[in-house]
Amino acid sequence: MTGVGGRGGRGRAVLRRMVRRPGALCGLAVLLLLFALAFAGPLVSPWTHTDVDYTALRQPPDARHWMGTNRIGQDVFAQVVRGLQKSLLIGLLVALFSTVLAAAVGACAGYFGGWTDRVLMFVVDLMLVLPGLLVLVVVAPKLRDRGWIALVGLLALLSWMVTARAVRGMTLSLKERQFVVVARLMGVSSARIIWRHVLPHTASFLITDATIAVGGAVISETGLSYFGLGVQPPDVSLGTLIADATDVALVYPWMFFFPTGLLIAFVLAVNLVGGALRDALDPTTVDSTSRPSRTPLSGIPG
Repeated sequence: MTGVGGRGGRGRAVLRRMVRRPGALCGLAVLLLLFALAFAGPLVSPWTHTDVDYTALRQPPDARHWMGTNRIGQDVFAQVVRGLQKSLLIGLLVALFSTVLAAAVGACAGYFGGWTDRVLMFVVDLMLVLPGLLVLVVVAPKLRDRGWIALVGLLALLSWMVTARAVRGMTLSLKERQFVVVARLMGVSSARIIWRHVLPHTASFLITDATIAVGGAVISETGLSYFGLGVQPPDVSLGTLIADATDVALVYPWMFFFPTGLLIAFVLAVNLVGGALRDALDPTTVDSTSRPSRTPLSGIPG
């Protein structure tokens, strides 16, 4: 009962701290709008991202084409919402896979120690010294025919190491705590201890890190797609749309500024929400509403 109440009380405190941050509310609202646009936009648009209107080449925004058309007559709105959807999916999956991998490696290395720790940390150190950009440039072209899921796996494999080191450090401290020692003496399996006692105490860090990782993954995917190493035609992402319109950004601005604006809005919103989550989930943060109010007694000066 105490655990449930404690979790409920902490959850309310986190929510209260989030609500009191205008930046967090603004970022969350922008994220919700972007997700609604990405997944509901194709349902309300009369065009798909592959349709071509030969009667409207490089057409400015109007009632027929809400964001105009590109150089071959494709609807920019349909392409932007499709590209946003693809970039969001890639960002979310990369953040999920990399966070899960980092949590598993870091927790196992910190909890078991010994040769397990040495082997896992050797792999982490080896991955850290590899030049990530060079690996992407060399490997990404070979994955073009395997679809965007292969791109997700590649980005996830190159973005989990720092988080794993942080989780390892937290686990080294947690495994000496009384509740872990008692569970070990009671014969609870190591896997259950890690799952039920270690990882929940790293959840606030992992949630915050995953939130920030979504924005980083979208930026990475956009950069790769910009250079032709990411999402391949006929599919699109924000990166491919920005790359296609860079040379005509000043002549046909709607082709460039709509996908660029959505990318900037998403990254800013993720950073706002991630920063607010970091502060709200930090147990050392003092919540002013939880302080007992000191009301002076009647007749006694405060």
